[in-house]
Formats: sequence, C-alpha cells, structure tokens
Amino acid sequence: MKNNRNIKPKVLFFDVNETLLDLTKMKKQVGAALGGKEELLPLWFTTMLQYSLVTSASRDYKPFGHIGAAALQMVAANNGIKLSEENARKVTVTAMQNLPPHPEVKEALLQLKQAGYKLVAFTNSSTEGLKNQFKNAGLTDYFDKMLSVEETGKFKPFTETYLWGASKMNAKPEECMLIAAHGWDVYGAMNAGFRAAFVARPGQQLFPLAPKPEIIETDLKEVTNVLLTYI
Repeated sequence: MKNNRNIKPKVLFFDVNETLLDLTKMKKQVGAALGGKEELLPLWFTTMLQYSLVTSASRDYKPFGHIGAAALQMVAANNGIKLSEENARKVTVTAMQNLPPHPEVKEALLQLKQAGYKLVAFTNSSTEGLKNQFKNAGLTDYFDKMLSVEETGKFKPFTETYLWGASKMNAKPEECMLIAAHGWDVYGAMNAGFRAAFVARPGQQLFPLAPKPEIIETDLKEVTNVLLTYI
C-alpha cells in the first residue's frame, strides 16, 4: 500500500464502546450484578470478545448482547455468583444501551463533519442496539452511516468484516480509517488494509506484535486535531 499519511481518508469508521461511549456507568451496573465486584468488568469484556471470536471462527453467529450475557454468567459462576440467563441479558442490555459519550466526543465529531469527513459507526453490537445507544447518547446526527456487523454474521476483527464495511461505503480499504480504543480492533483493521488511529483510553494498549497505526493519541479530540491537518 502506498504511503498516504497526511492525506484525508475517504471514510472514518468509529468503534463505539469505549472509543465513543464512556463505560464507567456500565462498570457499576455490571459490578452490581457480580456482587459489587466492579473489578471483574475487564474480565467480562474480554470473555465477551473471546466468545464472539469463537462463534465467528466456528461459522456460527449469536447476537453480541447474548454473548455478553452468556459471558456475564460465566464470570459470575467462576466467582460463586448465581445469575440467570434472563437477568444476565437484562443487565447487559440496560448497561450497554445507556452509556454517555466521553466528554470530548461531540465536539470532535462536529469538527470532523465540518471538515468534510464522512463518519461511520462500526460496531459488533446489533443494529437495534447501536440505534438505541446513539439515541440515548445523542450521537445519531453526527454520523452518515451506522453499521452493525450482524449483517455479515462475523464479528470484528475478522478481515472479511472490515472489507464488508468498506464495500458498504463504496470505498477501497486503503481509503478507510478505523478509529478505535482497542488494540485488537486496530490490528484487525490494518490487516484488512485500513488505515488506523488508536485512542489510548485508560487501561487500553496496542498489541506489541502489530504494526503501529499512523495516529496514536489519548482522546478523540487529539486524534481530530491530527486529522484536521490532513489535506
């Protein structure tokens, strides 16, 4: 791929959870379901990601929210906490769909739109879940398109999923940039030929064996400041 740094990507793809939305509130709700053990949230999130990959690798598909509920049951069971499937799904849906955006997100998105960028939300969550998240967070109007991987039946970071996203926007992979706060997502996107920006939220790290993305900043405003210099 040719070196296209400092040239505007045709499309900006945004991961949603943690990249745009603040998970602090979710930590308390999930922690309450786990007997007050908020420190188990990272384990729950990792388990949810692990089993989303397992279902995709097994050529199966389950809604991301259902996988999240199942992962919550697994973490609860390993900590001696009984949690029914019904309650786990209720907690997961409530927690995931009522998250506020990080403080700098709306201003950053507005600046990018005003600069002529095409903005796309790109998530493992369901289409319905994404719509509810953005409605509750007040983010809907900032985006040109909202894409859920459920149409593909395969979660990020599978290469085919990023290529599908690019095709939905009538763009070549190298014309796209993923902006995400997860090292695994950035790695997957770059392997699919996307450009990438990493938002280094607290507790998040790039995968050391992966190539470095062209932008690495601590929040979305800082990423935006770099993108506004592109021509």
